[in-house]
Amino acid sequence: MANSTVDIFRNNLKFYRIERGLTQEQLSELTGISADYLSEIERGKKTPSFKRMELIAKALDVEVYKLFIPR
Repeated sequence: MANSTVDIFRNNLKFYRIERGLTQEQLSELTGISADYLSEIERGKKTPSFKRMELIAKALDVEVYKLFIPR
């Protein structure tokens, strides 16, 4: 069964964050999004707005669309 779009996003968020060597706290500082909220996104408890997705992608130095490509 294919992953949902939300699952793909949250898994890619975590993948790129770890690949860049960032903690949730460090990503929080780069984006202005609280570490608690980032944790909730990665755990599938929250879905960010597109504006927040853009902030996350910029901080991770990836295009937004790459956060939606299944790995």
